[in-house]
Amino acid sequence: MGHREQLMAGAKRCLEERGFARTTSRDIAAAANAPLGTINYHYGSKERLLNAALLESLDEWSEKVRSGSAETVPASGGGARVESMWARIIESETTDRPLLVASAEALAQAERSAEVRQQLAEAFERSRTALAAELHGIQDAEGEVARAVGSVHMALIAGLTQQWLVDPERAPSAREVATGLRRIAQALESDA
Repeated sequence: MGHREQLMAGAKRCLEERGFARTTSRDIAAAANAPLGTINYHYGSKERLLNAALLESLDEWSEKVRSGSAETVPASGGGARVESMWARIIESETTDRPLLVASAEALAQAERSAEVRQQLAEAFERSRTALAAELHGIQDAEGEVARAVGSVHMALIAGLTQQWLVDPERAPSAREVATGLRRIAQALESDA
């Protein structure tokens, strides 16, 4: 493994152990067992390396929670597939808490960094269509519908994560999320 890969692994470890805001270049270099100067050489700055590490970690997390639903519930599973994904997300709120805290810190940084904001926006856009396709079989060709469905899931994931980070004892379960979505869908249908 070269310095570039070592730095990525070290940055990911630092994100989990120290968080986004408290990680220094020296922390990353020590975790990577790499010279301090290799951060700028390979990534341009500590911030760019942390952004790349966070985005890669979030992509891995997203793939884990989405693909687990696809493995356990057939595509025709509809609500069961969605509920399975919510159960995986809620499980990850405990197992992946350091990553989710680091992502919340990064979101706060996005206000002051156009680069972070752009990278997160692109990751969100990729996730929208992936969620629509994997959970509901809605393909990107359906454009507006895929984006709308994926956006609702993204909003729910963000809100659920905030609830679990702040108040895990009273945060909703997967069943409660599914029940709430069903009730909302019924109300929307009756209004149509």
